[in-house]
Amino acid sequence: MTRDQLVNYAVARSLFPAKTLNRAIDILGYVQADPIRAPARAQDLILRHRVAGYQCDELEKKYSRLDTFEDMLHNYGFFPSRHLSLLYPRKLSPRWQTFMAEHPTLRRKVLRFLSEHESVHPREVERAISAGARINGWGGESAATTMMLEGLHREGRARVLRRDAGIRVYSLSPAPNPPSRSLNDAKSLTPLQRADGLIRLFVNLYAPVPQRTLIQLINMIGGMKPNVDYAKRIELMVARGEYARSEIDGLNYIWPADEQTDATADTRVRLLAPFDPIVWDRRRFEHLWGWSYRFEAYTPPTKRKLGYYALPLLWQSQVIGWANAKLDAGRLNIELGFVGTKPKARAFAAGLDEEVERFRGFLQC
Repeated sequence: MTRDQLVNYAVARSLFPAKTLNRAIDILGYVQADPIRAPARAQDLILRHRVAGYQCDELEKKYSRLDTFEDMLHNYGFFPSRHLSLLYPRKLSPRWQTFMAEHPTLRRKVLRFLSEHESVHPREVERAISAGARINGWGGESAATTMMLEGLHREGRARVLRRDAGIRVYSLSPAPNPPSRSLNDAKSLTPLQRADGLIRLFVNLYAPVPQRTLIQLINMIGGMKPNVDYAKRIELMVARGEYARSEIDGLNYIWPADEQTDATADTRVRLLAPFDPIVWDRRRFEHLWGWSYRFEAYTPPTKRKLGYYALPLLWQSQVIGWANAKLDAGRLNIELGFVGTKPKARAFAAGLDEEVERFRGFLQC
């Protein structure tokens, strides 16, 4: 496979024809979430390209009716319920182990509160069991009860039922709403089955994926990772024909062997999320498109080169620049930047206008 073929394949397989919300999440296998709204959150920006007629906050509004759950992988996001068995049982990170061990009484009280209520808002728990504040993972302060709810969620003892104005509302696990599978079901997989399932999840999401990136992703998932030789498992999956592998410019790429790699270039102009599967892997990004894209929301303003929340600009399978989109008094303003010169083709200008209109509809401006 040439690099151009790899580029077309990477874009075409991820930007599949628009589906229903449930089906799109199931195909992706995981949708990364992020709380920054600039002007929309990452999960919505990802789904707008893959769900027919998708509008901002649709995932949050429909969540309780979907066959979907929120949880941690290499970061936080949304999964189809069939993946619950891959995530549990798992070991908490040292920080969360310490927090849970230091607050056994609070843990019992919050679990009791969960058992007595069908749904639990963090503010309700704080009013009922005032326990002060603790330092959270960001260095700020959060209510101890809110942190305990999150810790129980990470343990698998609590589930997110829905969100109210972006705030997670919990229930005791297993939840009365989807996902309905209990942790007893999750424990039915052997370590090798879980390991292979996690590899498949990552390859499905990010293929064609550099093998080095795949190993790094597995190392990022911490305590949910079974004690298995993952490099050996990958070699076995390649050897038995489940995955194809090819070295391109010194990088070993892996992808599902049964997929058609002779893909047709995508011709639409698209504004992608910073965490879209197409652009998530910065190693692959630099190799395929020849420049360094950086997410700069946490970069000091004086050191930003692209902008606070620059959206990669895709056209004809090429990421040719970036855009910063802002809502100003209900009007959408988009500022563009280009790696080279701005394309002069009429097809690009028309495609950009169409994408801006789609973006307005998505934001319901």
